[in-house]
Amino acid sequence: MRLFPIFADLQGRRVVVVGAGTVAERKIRSLLSAGAQVVAGAPEATPGLLQLSREGRITLRQASFEPGWLEGAWLVIAATGDRALNSRVARLASERKLLVNVVDDPELSSFQVPSIVDRSPLTIAISSAGSAPVLARRMRERIESLFDHTLGTLAELAGRYRPAIRQARPDLRRRREFYDWLLDGPVAAALRSRKPDAARELLETALHAPETPSRGGVVLVGAGPGDPGLLTLNALRALNEADIILHDRLVSADVLELARRDADRISVGKLPGEDHDATQRRIHELMRRHALAGKRVVRLKGGDAFVFGRGGEELEFLREQGIPYEVVPGITAALACAAYAGIPLTHRHHAQSVRLVTAHCRDDAQVDDWHALAREKQTLAFYMGAGRLEFLSAQLIAHGRSEDTPFAIIENGSRAGQRVLHGRLGELADAARRHAVKSPAILLVGEVCALAPQLEWFGASIPADEAVVC
Repeated sequence: MRLFPIFADLQGRRVVVVGAGTVAERKIRSLLSAGAQVVAGAPEATPGLLQLSREGRITLRQASFEPGWLEGAWLVIAATGDRALNSRVARLASERKLLVNVVDDPELSSFQVPSIVDRSPLTIAISSAGSAPVLARRMRERIESLFDHTLGTLAELAGRYRPAIRQARPDLRRRREFYDWLLDGPVAAALRSRKPDAARELLETALHAPETPSRGGVVLVGAGPGDPGLLTLNALRALNEADIILHDRLVSADVLELARRDADRISVGKLPGEDHDATQRRIHELMRRHALAGKRVVRLKGGDAFVFGRGGEELEFLREQGIPYEVVPGITAALACAAYAGIPLTHRHHAQSVRLVTAHCRDDAQVDDWHALAREKQTLAFYMGAGRLEFLSAQLIAHGRSEDTPFAIIENGSRAGQRVLHGRLGELADAARRHAVKSPAILLVGEVCALAPQLEWFGASIPADEAVVC
């Protein structure tokens, strides 16, 4: 270990920054956030530092460096563009036994300023000892994605209750179990839901319980249409914290690859022709059983759970069972697949509204507002319609939509095998048969679909009248 990691308390302590340019300003603002008493100096200063000086937040000396500036300092930072001057500052600081950092010059530095992930009071610092600052920044970016911003609030809460926790759990093993529950259970979930009072009440109730409560619960996560790059940070965190993952059939393997390695993965996808209600009851039972056993369950659904995904039914069940839950939205297929096909769902010249429609309703109920769906200047997105294309196109045309209305079927949207079949509504069913369109696929109908051949950028784009290659 070349450098000894250390966190310095600079509250009210004098730090001298030689330099007053853009880089110096960035360092100074970071020092101010740590409560340092900053003295900066250079003949010229940035407008931002001039403003900080006028506000009395820093002492600014618009002059050439003098050794006397270093008197009374705890730390020194040299941030000028003159290496000879930086070297002189470093030498004078070392003679006074002061730690000095020369920006972008580890050879002249006695300490390095790390890349920081700030979840105060939790602070994570990353250093490459000055040899690869780009790598340190890249690591910071990755670590940033792993930790929710409410982690700092959780750390403050844990610190405030630390004496009470030690008193209530004098046994070290039981105290560790309690902290595991605190970090992974309903207290952390309440803070993520911006309910600090509920979090505090949960903690206080658990403190007076004879045993540490179960940390089990369910996170309903939308996985998007398939491209793992479309996962939200919250979805990625949930996958990395899961004990059990109940995933749908259409959740891509690439998304599942991002999950915690030792999590149990259970496929609960509904298959064509089976009793979907029975399958849904099985999903409910699996969520209940594993959550009550203290497991952190991720219910992973393709697209977004609240757009034709029965997510509402699952939350109703969890509420009835008294099981804690959270929801992480996903990018629904209409948004993602249209974007990957280069089709804007709205366009001021072509469409002023979007309608999301399921091609399958409960108890085989049919869409009863075909006249409204057949209006022009709107975009229709039909989910789960790959097997009903002839019916859908016939209904739209029968209720007034022109046979020349553009359509696009996006198969395997956002995935490696994406195909976009586009043409006129009157030829939809025949073209889909000839090109063997299969699920997962979403149907878009409306004037904006005419833009698909011009704006396509991902996967294959196929005109409806193109010959099928055998």
